[in-house]
Amino acid sequence: MTESNGQNDNHDKTAEAAEPVVSKPYVMPDDPEPNSVEALQKEVADSRDRMLRTLAEMENLRKRTQKEVADARVYGVSKFAGDIVDIADNLQRALDAVPADAKASADPGLKALIEGVELTERSLLNALEKHGVKKVDPTGEKFDPNFHQAMYEVPDASVSSGTVVQVVQAGYTIGERVLRPALVGVSKGGAKVAPVSE
Repeated sequence: MTESNGQNDNHDKTAEAAEPVVSKPYVMPDDPEPNSVEALQKEVADSRDRMLRTLAEMENLRKRTQKEVADARVYGVSKFAGDIVDIADNLQRALDAVPADAKASADPGLKALIEGVELTERSLLNALEKHGVKKVDPTGEKFDPNFHQAMYEVPDASVSSGTVVQVVQAGYTIGERVLRPALVGVSKGGAKVAPVSE
């Protein structure tokens, strides 16, 4: 028995002397070890993606800002122009108040006054046009609710139905927008307007 106990003691001493075996933890393929090549490549790809997204956002912001600045240049005077067109209307009303026969037989003082008001109106309209505001006189055109406001219908069989036959107040546009729609009388009766072929 002594020999067998000695062999077991020898075997235990050998097991104690050997280092314990520790297994490495399993690393997921999507989660590479820190400072490994895969981790650095993933970080570079993420950084590149963020950089490209930021560049795209900055380009969109630049384009949007350019459009807003251009619109501000064109439409920035809308409120002021809306007030000024009322003055143009008053000048036109002053000219319309003088009958045609009174203009022809007027004394030189009245003729000079009428010419001065006409010159002032033309000058005002030219100044408005220089800043993108245009007068709209739709007489004879087909009624367009985007540019005209119908005030009443006029029974007139000589023109097709839906045609502007009278302008109560001229309209104005600024750029591509309507500053003020024209107040119009629209024909009723007559032939229907044929749709415009494109």
